[in-house]
Amino acid sequence: MAPGILIDDTTSRDGRVLEETSDYIDTVNVIKGQKSDDFNTESKFDSDKDKTQFRQYDEACERVKNFYLEQHTKQTVAYNLKARNWFKSRPRHEMTIWEAMEKLNTLIDDSDPDTNLSQIEHLLQSAEAIRRDGKPRWMQLTGLIHDLGKLLYFYGSQGQWDVVGDTFPVGCAFDKRIIYPDTFAENPDSKDPIYSTKDGIYSKGCGLDNVMLSWGHDEYLYHVVKDQSTLPDEALAMIRYHSFYPWHKEGAYREFMDSHDEQMLQAVKAFNPYDLYSKSDGVPDIKELKPYYMELINEYFPQGAIKW
Repeated sequence: MAPGILIDDTTSRDGRVLEETSDYIDTVNVIKGQKSDDFNTESKFDSDKDKTQFRQYDEACERVKNFYLEQHTKQTVAYNLKARNWFKSRPRHEMTIWEAMEKLNTLIDDSDPDTNLSQIEHLLQSAEAIRRDGKPRWMQLTGLIHDLGKLLYFYGSQGQWDVVGDTFPVGCAFDKRIIYPDTFAENPDSKDPIYSTKDGIYSKGCGLDNVMLSWGHDEYLYHVVKDQSTLPDEALAMIRYHSFYPWHKEGAYREFMDSHDEQMLQAVKAFNPYDLYSKSDGVPDIKELKPYYMELINEYFPQGAIKW
């Protein structure tokens, strides 16, 4: 079944449920400290945080496993081709970045057990943590917008499974380093004579730009902003790959990388702590911070409204 058309009907979708699932998924993706320079310097804001105070894996395990059973069964090459065709052919809403933030805010409330903040406040937490660590302006903006792809849940997704969760390539064998690898057993691609081979439809060194990742909020937002912003490649990689844990955390699928991907890997590793560990920071003042971030938005999205 192809994704539905772009509609503004949220009556049958509960954003709180999506956000709860997203939070549970985060518990299995604890990021180790990062090292390098500039945007890639080790994050400082979380150095004294007790990571055990965030949601625990044991609490999340069963719910997360059930989620991935559905995701791993349904994320096929056929579905991903349909999703991308839908993205190119559907009607498009036009909103500015800040309007999209406000839209997400109305759809997903303060159900997150790690924070009582609104979605806008969480996005500002991520951006402000990046800003305090002295990272570039484009990275601050990336922190601000990184979750806006969750609007997909209300704009044509089939459920939670094609919005959140770790991402992975389709069209080649499902690597054992993907979370809960045994749950791919009912995915028809796992038995396909081509898709089930190690390289599948790809070739070594082809570059991740040529690899089809499972459809979700990361991939959706990446396709929305890549041609409608002046964000650098590092920012686009942070958006597209920050849920690609088998790659940036476990070392899978490295055979498909080219030299460009080596640089992007460092960018993604630098970004992830600001998403996972900024939720316990102080409450940001939206009114006070909005002018600063509007300036960033206008700098990297000069055309104003963008097509979602």
